[in-house]
Amino acid sequence: MISFGAVAKHGRGWLPVIGVNALIGSAVTLALPTVLGRSVDSIVAGTGYTRWLVIAAALIGLGIAASIVDAFAGAACVAETTAWLRHRLVRHVVRGGPSGTRDFETGDLVTRVSANATDAAQAGPAVVTAIAAIAPPLGSLILLAVIDPWLAAAFFGGVLLVVLVLWTFAKRTADVSLAYQETQGRIAALLSESLTGIRTITAAGTTEREERRILGLLPELHRNGVVTWRILARSGAQAAVVGPLVLVAVLAVGGLQLVAGNITAGELFAASQYAVLGAGLGNLTGVLGELARAKAGVQRSAEVIAVEPVAHGTLTLPAGPGQLTFDGVSVVADGNVLLDNVNLDLPGGITIAVVGPSGAGKSVFAAVAARLRDPSTGQVSLDGVPLQAVSRRALRSAVGCAFERPQLVGRTVGEAIDPHAVSPIRTLAAARATHAHDFVSRLPDGYFTSLRKAPMSGGERQRLGLARAWSAGRLLVLDDATSSLDTATERQISRTLTEDRHHRTRLIVTHRPATAARADLVLWLDHGQVQAIAPHADLWHNTSYRAVFG
Repeated sequence: MISFGAVAKHGRGWLPVIGVNALIGSAVTLALPTVLGRSVDSIVAGTGYTRWLVIAAALIGLGIAASIVDAFAGAACVAETTAWLRHRLVRHVVRGGPSGTRDFETGDLVTRVSANATDAAQAGPAVVTAIAAIAPPLGSLILLAVIDPWLAAAFFGGVLLVVLVLWTFAKRTADVSLAYQETQGRIAALLSESLTGIRTITAAGTTEREERRILGLLPELHRNGVVTWRILARSGAQAAVVGPLVLVAVLAVGGLQLVAGNITAGELFAASQYAVLGAGLGNLTGVLGELARAKAGVQRSAEVIAVEPVAHGTLTLPAGPGQLTFDGVSVVADGNVLLDNVNLDLPGGITIAVVGPSGAGKSVFAAVAARLRDPSTGQVSLDGVPLQAVSRRALRSAVGCAFERPQLVGRTVGEAIDPHAVSPIRTLAAARATHAHDFVSRLPDGYFTSLRKAPMSGGERQRLGLARAWSAGRLLVLDDATSSLDTATERQISRTLTEDRHHRTRLIVTHRPATAARADLVLWLDHGQVQAIAPHADLWHNTSYRAVFG
């Protein structure tokens, strides 16, 4: 878990520096009126004022130096805390897998990791600044009491009003800041969704409708922003009214005490400066606003961290052919049964085609087999070892996955095939086996071509996705991963898979009867249940089976 306190304390290396400089600044602020007051009295007396003016100049210089160091330390603290928080969030999101991010929209997650993490990182400096801001008014009250108790009484009454204004502001701002950030996240989610399908939107001629859909939340964002500014304006106006009242009250009492001979002119000057410090509490609205945004940012970050990451065991896989066992496996999501009590013992080292109509549970079956999601009940084992007991490294080394629309990552085409850059020979072998080498070799810089700039069709992207999965040592799971390939290339890759010299288990989700025909076994699913498991030729006599392929 992550909390406001944990985020604030993370800047512990910089927080003492910020705190010390804030205290120095407060001490200078409190000492300066007294020193200037003594200067006034010395000038009136006509002697000794040079010493006080030198001290005043030294205090001003010290205050400037403390402000510079405080600004640097605050920026460094926020930067380090932001980096730490983003690292935690990204690590948690990535390790959470598909299940861990299912409850969040992509754009919303990006907003939480980018903008909201920066807001949350303000927690430490804002807390220290808020605490340090209490010192000048409190010190002013004490020093006014030393000068004259009646001055302190007038000051105290006014400061109570300022504190009341700030308390009301803080309560109202916290909720509005959270609502503003949540609306930002929803807008980002809609934009991310539209960018993913921008070609479809353009082709359908629905760009204006999509624009209205994304920007439809702007009025809500505007309302939250207006409420925030109204609260800030109202509190600022209240503080602006109360502040001068504090000053007038102190000056009025001070004037009477000066006339009565109870205080000197210099003390009256010092008292007026202390009154200004008390009135300056109203400037804390900015700091309290930062605290509110930080609290909202921490809350939105904590919601991501609260998602349980995928837990892995510590076991390695024993030598084996890749035998896959489903023992009472069911998957339920949002009340829908996606897989229903699947019990299977699939032989290792063979090609198994998974077929069925749309919504039959094929992709869910493939995801469970590759441990991209865990079953609601039951257990999946590979060569006798439950997948949940296998270490992350051993599992991802043994199991490779390729998808219909692969997301390629890396700086170059070569890195997209082998992200770990283990061996150029392995990269080339994987590309040749999946027939990706045919088009990669024609790119301007071959395997060193920038992935972002490499022109690729859907089928070519699928071949790179297949090449990336090719290094799996025990099990290959292909979820409709050849759907965009032309017939000739698909036939070549299917032959490569069928005649796999590595003798791995190949689990292929497919809609093509030719692919099913080349498989050793066909697993026929419908409504999350296994209808049959047999060679394609044996099942072809079944009318319902033939209907699966249209």
